[in-house]
Amino acid sequence: MRRSLVVMAAVLALGVVARISTAQEPPPARDVVHIRIENSRFDPATIEVKPGSTVRFVIENTDPIDHEFILGDQRLQDIHEAGTGHHHGEVPGEVSVPAGTTRSTTYTFEGPGALLFGCHAPGHWDYGMRGTVKIA
Repeated sequence: MRRSLVVMAAVLALGVVARISTAQEPPPARDVVHIRIENSRFDPATIEVKPGSTVRFVIENTDPIDHEFILGDQRLQDIHEAGTGHHHGEVPGEVSVPAGTTRSTTYTFEGPGALLFGCHAPGHWDYGMRGTVKIA
């Protein structure tokens, strides 16, 4: 009886593992980076990651105004800076962070190199609401 329970538990566990491994979801984050928004600034403003790493960014907005977190190269930052929309859906590395909330986004880094992150609410990028991710 005990042996059959062990065998049944093993079969169930294998079924769970098989279901997880065939899911079409992004790879799980191996690293978590917490970023705090305060006084329209990101803290920390410089982050280091390893090439190939998948990072979950948890962004806490302590300001009384909405912000966003946009991660990408200068070209992507320029596109967002010229745009009018500041609410983002399911795009890795892009998330709207309403006042007083915490939101997250996951991003897989290639590399080596560097990417920028920033807020493109009107005037925020020019104010200096940006940072750098060093991939090395």
